[in-house]
Amino acid sequence: MNLDEIKRKKISAISLGCDKNRVDLEKMLYNLKSFGFEIIDNIEDAEIIIVNTCAFIQSAVSEAIDNILLALEQKASKCEKVIVTGCLFSRYGEEIKQSLSEVDAYVDTKNNSKIVDIVCNLYNAEIKHVYKEGRLLTNYPHYAYLKIADGCNNGCAYCTIPRIRGRYISTPLENLIKEAKMLASQGVKELILVAQDVTRYGYDIYNESRLVQLIRELSRIKEISWIRLHYCYPEMVTNELLDEIKLNPKVCKYLDIPLQHIDDKILKDMNRRSDETSVRMLIQNLKENYPEITIRSTFIVGFPGESGKQFKKLIQFLKQAQLNNVGFFPYYKEEKTKAFFMKKQVPSFIKKMRLKKAQKVQTQIANDLNLKLVGNTVDVLIDYFDYNDGYFYGRSQASSPNVDFYISFDNSQNIVLGNIYKAKILSFENGVFKGEII
Repeated sequence: MNLDEIKRKKISAISLGCDKNRVDLEKMLYNLKSFGFEIIDNIEDAEIIIVNTCAFIQSAVSEAIDNILLALEQKASKCEKVIVTGCLFSRYGEEIKQSLSEVDAYVDTKNNSKIVDIVCNLYNAEIKHVYKEGRLLTNYPHYAYLKIADGCNNGCAYCTIPRIRGRYISTPLENLIKEAKMLASQGVKELILVAQDVTRYGYDIYNESRLVQLIRELSRIKEISWIRLHYCYPEMVTNELLDEIKLNPKVCKYLDIPLQHIDDKILKDMNRRSDETSVRMLIQNLKENYPEITIRSTFIVGFPGESGKQFKKLIQFLKQAQLNNVGFFPYYKEEKTKAFFMKKQVPSFIKKMRLKKAQKVQTQIANDLNLKLVGNTVDVLIDYFDYNDGYFYGRSQASSPNVDFYISFDNSQNIVLGNIYKAKILSFENGVFKGEII
């Protein structure tokens, strides 16, 4: 098979896991398309299927394996090659190759730039493709994730990321500005800055944080309307950063701070760098001096050794802190992490009970806070139209895609996807705001 015949192959991809993983896939797809391959949506019509996997926790591993098996089933029809990328192979290596030997190629995250060579080699074509900087966006075209760093140095006791992705490596500022300008030229209006910890951006290459400088440079890009930050570790959230969020008109008044717990003993066992006093001081500072900033966080319930008293302390903190948006996870016992070997593992049924309790408490808190927003006027970025219910759905600066609260609009108004409108919030019910363009 010659190279021209190989280039006529149709490629489809299944994207799993976090937004950082999605960025990696988008860069691979761009290189495949620029080389000549046709990228299609439907895996049933594809001759090559890429499964971009996550392996952060066991539920993600199970999802990855299920999707690999789904892709392999397509080999009975049009599919010729199945390629697995992402974190699964980086975490399990030869073990997963032996378990799923029908997969044609496994790509370590360090070899993403070689994806064109790898695909061609499967058809016995030896090439040396020159990697190109670019993105083929796989979500809505008006927002994109800008991965500013890879890896992590924090070493949380429950986390597999340092083992999978390695140490924290910042992308040089000039490269990020170039990528952001390219995304803006494609119609992107909202940039979502992502890393395992965006607040540590720059320390490894500049010996100091350059996050605020990066934000200011990105703000100069005319076509970019919103800049959003994911994820800010609490001990690194400075007043300089908060002032930038508050005063910079392009920065979303939104802060995603993964707190994970409030009890000092649990935080220490988690190998977190924050403690109860510093967390409470941060929340107090935000509430008193930066009330316009919406706070999102995540918490783990059922960490090894978590007592009923410590869990009640977490619930009490939620009631006191009144955080806007919160996600909860039961502790997952992940191999080769420090927490895996800890004694006093919490039984699964207790973790489920605590998870349900925490979600119930936070749902009521969020409902109460959201009802207070009824009557307010906000800027809304329209994300999508739901053909099932006939409503447009958008987000204010207080909401990130897919995880926070949406605002619905009926289709009687002249609404264009990807546009930003002034809107009045009319009501909040069943987890969704109803709005009207004004």
